[in-house]
Amino acid sequence: MSDLTLTTERERPFDPPDKIMELRERAPVHRMTYADGHLGWLVTGYSAARTVLADPRFSNRPELTHPPIAARLELAQEAREKGFQVPPGFFLRMDAPEHTRYRKLLAGQFTVRRMNRLEPRIEEIAEACLDRMEAGSRPADLVEEFALPIPSLVICELLGVPYEDRARFQNDSKVLVNLESEPDQVVGAMTSISAFLYGLIQRKRAEPGDDLLSGLVAGGELNDEELTGVALLLLVAGHETTANMLGLGTYALLADPEQLAALRDDPSLVENAVEELLRYLTIIHLGPVRTALEDVEVDGTLIKAGEAVTLQLPAANRDPIRFPGGERLDVTRQASGHLTFGHGIHQCLGQQLARIEMRIGYAALLRRLPGLRLAVPPQEVPMRTDMSIYGVHRLPVTW
Repeated sequence: MSDLTLTTERERPFDPPDKIMELRERAPVHRMTYADGHLGWLVTGYSAARTVLADPRFSNRPELTHPPIAARLELAQEAREKGFQVPPGFFLRMDAPEHTRYRKLLAGQFTVRRMNRLEPRIEEIAEACLDRMEAGSRPADLVEEFALPIPSLVICELLGVPYEDRARFQNDSKVLVNLESEPDQVVGAMTSISAFLYGLIQRKRAEPGDDLLSGLVAGGELNDEELTGVALLLLVAGHETTANMLGLGTYALLADPEQLAALRDDPSLVENAVEELLRYLTIIHLGPVRTALEDVEVDGTLIKAGEAVTLQLPAANRDPIRFPGGERLDVTRQASGHLTFGHGIHQCLGQQLARIEMRIGYAALLRRLPGLRLAVPPQEVPMRTDMSIYGVHRLPVTW
């Protein structure tokens, strides 16, 4: 493959590109030429992807993962030249020990026990969204009315971000994850959302609340720039990912009457269904990218120091060696072990919160709206092939 821009284009909305799946059938690791001419590797097999994610000899630092894998990263390089920088505290793009320092500070905020305590509030939010949907007009956009408000309000309350400011940070977030954003737009969005969060940190110092950011401010271990970077990562990741899983997951269920009926008939399957939808859909569809710090052998392939490795997680999560019959959606499948939340030190910090939001969201949606169905032909649902996080832009539904 000479250009990875095609990795976002799909023949079918829920399946990885056919070309990628054909490659995985031949081998788990493939030589690849990036758009800038750099020779690197594409990983499509589950075992190989898991190995790369867990091995500290592969770096996640942005200055090393330089080869553009699509036009978006070429634009990102130009954006950096115009002043775009990964902010201090944005620990997703750090290696140990820097990453470890931030991760330890936050790990206690995202324990299973603490996330479970949020369940009653998440249930209230989901029910309120459904109340508004039922009282409103039909058809309704499930993304705007349900999938986006739930995680957005939850992460705002958890961090202590005023929900009335959501339009600002949601718009900036969309620019940052849009593969077609121009460099000036990327710089502008990053400047805008960072300034918003920096100002919020200042208010937390003056008037602390009972929220995660106030707690980090009071802890005194991070400066304001670091706190801004941490807040940026948690805010964007906290609503973009779960919102797209709720929207795309609902679309997948509505498109598969057998699986939809199975889940409606047996609501106890919802936890299984969440894991299976996470595996089957794998909304992180472009990257992640790692760079070898030294020569490393992965599944019999020698990856040399300095070479980039792109992981194709949607293909890895359907590897028949790990998930037999993985090309099919099966809400009864035991899908634990998927790589949708990553693996190793960068495994998603908020994964338990995301699971709870999806479990509550899907269950409430199917219980309250048993006649839920698409309000447009399936081919008219606009897919997020232009975004680094996959999903649906809109999901018109009726009931």
